[in-house]
Amino acid sequence: MSSSRLPVCVVGATGLAGQQFLAALADHPTFQVTRLCATERSAGKRYSDAIRDPSGAIKWYASEPLSPELGGLEVESGSSFDPSGLAVVFTAVESDAAREIEPRLARTVPVVSTASAFRYDDDVPIFIPGVNMAHAALIDVQRRRRGWKGFVTPVPNCTTTGLAMSLAPLCATFGVRRVVMTSMQAASGAGRSPGVIGLDIIDNVIPFIAKEEEKVERETQKILGRLAGETIESASFAVSATCTRVSVLEGHTEAVYVSLARVATVEEVKTSFREWGADFLALGLPSAPARLLVVHEDPFRPQPRLDRDAERGMATSIGRVRVDGALENGMKYVLVSHNTKMGAAKGAILIAEYLAKKGYIG
Repeated sequence: MSSSRLPVCVVGATGLAGQQFLAALADHPTFQVTRLCATERSAGKRYSDAIRDPSGAIKWYASEPLSPELGGLEVESGSSFDPSGLAVVFTAVESDAAREIEPRLARTVPVVSTASAFRYDDDVPIFIPGVNMAHAALIDVQRRRRGWKGFVTPVPNCTTTGLAMSLAPLCATFGVRRVVMTSMQAASGAGRSPGVIGLDIIDNVIPFIAKEEEKVERETQKILGRLAGETIESASFAVSATCTRVSVLEGHTEAVYVSLARVATVEEVKTSFREWGADFLALGLPSAPARLLVVHEDPFRPQPRLDRDAERGMATSIGRVRVDGALENGMKYVLVSHNTKMGAAKGAILIAEYLAKKGYIG
């Protein structure tokens, strides 16, 4: 392996999100996984043994095969490991565990997280690639206030990712007054522990996901807000979300209704989607897609089975863009975003690539 790559650790490596990190980081040109952490139950075991149950089945859930090199690494305890010598730590743990683990690590090393523990702190940016990279200035504020050499920066809830990604060009080009969104979320978004019981989700729609709607509403306003001194001034428009769980494996579908600040045509809105993110994409980061937003003309697209893997799961697909006469300057559309790729591990890795390029990691 190249010694020029930055050494990284994945905490929560045996879980569903942790496995997505390992799948995306195998042979990564910038980052090299040198250490893995999980619970005490897995500590001291080779990774491939830590994910093997008593029957002999290897509980590896990513579509990509487990790298033999990563499978051979010894798992450490996430609650006590020393991050010395690492360039960045990726954490994929529950929020309660993150609130304990992440500050300890951030004293000395950058932490890029999929957990919600610190998303709402004033000095913590919630990044979506190509949307709010100017919020990186908060990292210096966070370090100074907390006396840390590192920092914590989480990615948003996976449902927020597609919504805020699609709203960003509308905010920048036309202005947004209010947003109403209904999600049809994949079962994988609930993870495997506790997850969603199969007999509950098959032939069914679950009309409530605990705390999900509040997260989407609050995070969208923060992500699309304005950096004001040492904090973020939340976007002024209201967001109303209804979040449901459906019998789809991967890929969140969302129906979005937007009241714009000024009149726009359907073609103008589509153009704003297609042209969004050029400056970010020009950086040529390893995990970046060729397009952040893909616009479909076929009225039967996007669909999760057909479109979740667009640009290797890193693009948000949009279709059925049309005028909504019930709203002032109204537009409505349907989107599909990959919840375990751009919405989780691969999105977090892309953020870390950006921060490394800008000198915050390294």
